[in-house]
Amino acid sequence: MKRLSILVAALTLPTTWLGMGMAPIAAQTTPVPAPAAFTLAPLPYAADALEPVIDAETMRIHHGKHHQAYVDNLNKAVAADPSLAGVPLEQLVTRAGALSAAVRNNAGGHWNHTFFWETMAPAGSGGAISPELSAAIDAQFGGMDKFKAAFKAAGTARFGSGWVWLIVGANGKLAITSTPNQDNPLMDVAEVKGTPVLGNDVWEHAYYLKWQNRRGDYLDGWWQVVDWGKVSARYAAAMR
Repeated sequence: MKRLSILVAALTLPTTWLGMGMAPIAAQTTPVPAPAAFTLAPLPYAADALEPVIDAETMRIHHGKHHQAYVDNLNKAVAADPSLAGVPLEQLVTRAGALSAAVRNNAGGHWNHTFFWETMAPAGSGGAISPELSAAIDAQFGGMDKFKAAFKAAGTARFGSGWVWLIVGANGKLAITSTPNQDNPLMDVAEVKGTPVLGNDVWEHAYYLKWQNRRGDYLDGWWQVVDWGKVSARYAAAMR
């Protein structure tokens, strides 16, 4: 009976102790992984909101597969280089020439696509172009129609995959330029540098399901979903 009492008492001791005079057992915890440095934001509108210019299936694949892959691969590339911990995305982009190809390509892909989604809005819901941006386009290109024609020419002339941009240069003037792959005009490796205010993705995955090989038709239709209010706000910020 005495032995039974001792056994019962032992079983009621705190589970972190084996007995009198013994050290406590450390609590077992599951390691919590560090949060990813970069994440994919949701689209600012529904996947079908840009129809018929950009179809819903293209948007789902482009955003959920292609853009997500750039984010995932960027996180892997940054995790492999401790010196890049905590460096903001735009700094990775502007220093692209001094960084690995993995960081350059995936940081560019993440920045470019985020910029692209925010450039667009459902037809009829985007803001109006500002008088200041409209005047700058008139002065630099001779009017909106000539600007759109020049933008289309640069986009269709981009061999293979890449982007076409409207930028504000260091001289404060607008310019149209194009970059290969996932490069952009912020990068130190860009042939023409400047602050992007508008940009269009001319990789085939951006338009092929809807437009097949008709990149020029895609570029023509795209103006229907450009958010000129957003573009104008970027222009005003670049000119400050």
